[in-house]
Amino acid sequence: MRAIIPAAGFGKRLKPHTYSQPKVLLNVGGKPILGHILDRLLDENITKATLILGYLGEQIKNYVTDNYPEVEADFVFQEDMLGLGHAIHTAAHTFDDEELFIILGDTVFDVNLGNVFTKKTTSLGVKEVTDPRRFGVALLENGIIKKLIEKPKEPVSNLALVGLYYVANSKLLAESLEELIAKDIRTNNEYQLTDALQLMIDKGEKVTTFPVEGWYDCGKPETLLSTNQFLLSQNGKPPERKDVVVIPPVFIAENAEVKNSVIGPFTTISQNCVIEDSIIKNSIIGSEAKVFASILENSIIGSNAVVRGTYKKINAGDSSELEFF
Repeated sequence: MRAIIPAAGFGKRLKPHTYSQPKVLLNVGGKPILGHILDRLLDENITKATLILGYLGEQIKNYVTDNYPEVEADFVFQEDMLGLGHAIHTAAHTFDDEELFIILGDTVFDVNLGNVFTKKTTSLGVKEVTDPRRFGVALLENGIIKKLIEKPKEPVSNLALVGLYYVANSKLLAESLEELIAKDIRTNNEYQLTDALQLMIDKGEKVTTFPVEGWYDCGKPETLLSTNQFLLSQNGKPPERKDVVVIPPVFIAENAEVKNSVIGPFTTISQNCVIEDSIIKNSIIGSEAKVFASILENSIIGSNAVVRGTYKKINAGDSSELEFF
């Protein structure tokens, strides 16, 4: 089986952090979002992956090759941002296996994939939501998907597609994506993966759903922090440190310098950080950032940023320097 990971987006809702690094490399729970995804794939013995790159894509390529040598990775650059269907079509020449597992690069998930893969039936991950207008949704008949609708204006179904797609017939998907592009079939002026999947259904492909309760979107600052909370709650108790009060769950990198501070709960302190005389909770501190004499809560501090003084909530991008008196 091959994984397909679209990771070409700009991450506009996560500015200023995505000015200098791609969204999928933002740190949550002690490692980049993409690292959690690749770890999960390796747990399922999926060692082949195609990553679809765009904005700052070389950083993603370097991260994968440097940290995951066991992954047989192909890298495809999407020159134009024309939708998820277009992104997957760009990678179609790498479909060397019959089975595919497509996962969006900004999604952390907790689901039993073994049960999905063993059925050998194309199946899409869904979650019940209160407002389906932001998602693609599935309409079922006797447990089989009959219709997929991208961002419906009317609430025709509350079963939202959450970015996990197991495709048992990659050849038919490639053909449907090609038809999508050739006939210029667009929804909201983009080539949608849901439209290609609908073409598969129209051609007789049986498509089912599987429930995804543990789904964590990393697309906005508030959801990045909530995902950080979930990941730390799974395993977030670091070794004790002198002159540091740790309130788990937290992640503190081994090479981070933390002195005379209170850390946690739900706080990630990344590689080579320096934290002194501070209280930090429910926050993410990026690599090589420095925080002095500060009280931070619900904050995201970018890599190489420096914060001095006292404040309550900060969203500071990479290489920023803030002082409060």
